[in-house]
Amino acid sequence: MFSASIPNDTALNPSTFILLGIPGMQDQHVWIVIPFCSMYVLALMGNSTVLYIIVTDRTLHEPVYLFLCLLSITDLVLYLGTSTTTIPKVLCIFWFGQSEISYEGCLVQLFFIHSISAMQSAILMTMAFDHYVAICKPLHYATILSNSRIGLISLVSLVRAILFILPMTILLQQMPYYANHVIPTTYGEHMAVVKMVCVDTTVNRIYGLVVALLVAGLDLSAIASSYVLIIQAIMCLSSKEAHHKAVNTCTTHICVMLISYTPSLFSFLTHRFGRGIPPHVHIILGSLYFLIPPMLNPIIYGVKTKEFRDKVTKYEICHVGRFSCQDV
Repeated sequence: MFSASIPNDTALNPSTFILLGIPGMQDQHVWIVIPFCSMYVLALMGNSTVLYIIVTDRTLHEPVYLFLCLLSITDLVLYLGTSTTTIPKVLCIFWFGQSEISYEGCLVQLFFIHSISAMQSAILMTMAFDHYVAICKPLHYATILSNSRIGLISLVSLVRAILFILPMTILLQQMPYYANHVIPTTYGEHMAVVKMVCVDTTVNRIYGLVVALLVAGLDLSAIASSYVLIIQAIMCLSSKEAHHKAVNTCTTHICVMLISYTPSLFSFLTHRFGRGIPPHVHIILGSLYFLIPPMLNPIIYGVKTKEFRDKVTKYEICHVGRFSCQDV
């Protein structure tokens, strides 16, 4: 199909790609991996703790905590779903020099990265809707956000992510690639792989842009609409305690959104328009996108949400007490 326009130095079916890591800083990989590994471990511990406490404590089986549970699940799936996904592969590149990734593994990594990002965006949107219902329609909260509806929302979010991202991998499977299969990044991001294609990639680029605008645009618009209504409702609250609780709840969600959307939008924009940004800056910040939000989300909710903070403290006390009794 592409034979008439394919250069000689190409391969229709590359067996592997080489993930270069951080160009110009290869000698410092062994040191860069230390903070990366530390944040990775903290993120795993934090999200595993959130998941365990919410699953085992029935008093936390409320919509806001179930959505937080879903957020932790997506982070853990991104980290542990396959051996080639994001941070585990980044650590292998930095620490052991294992920079090769199979062609199929690269596409799997690409699919996981973007589909889970779309899933996380949908969860943040539904969390904003949860706050809107809790503040603006408290009497109908249990009816509107029943467990069955939460399950349906989760299923729709998953299906949306798959339907949006799967065509990206299908399109790339049909493309011929340059013989030089070195990708100057730490992971197989869509645009980084597209740049390895040796024919016209207008369709790939337009599709990626449309998906990004649809996902981020629709979700952010829904979040903004929810918060406009929430602010109006908060302004009408007469009780200072209710006012403070509502503001505290929204502040927590806003913090999580900022640390989730900001690096994601930065990575998206710089891949397309940030030609003046040094490659190592872009790659480091892009890699931190997979570390900072999963690491900080459990901390933010643990500090800002009293009910969840009390459960964590109670769990730690019980665990320490049980350990002490066993020693005696």
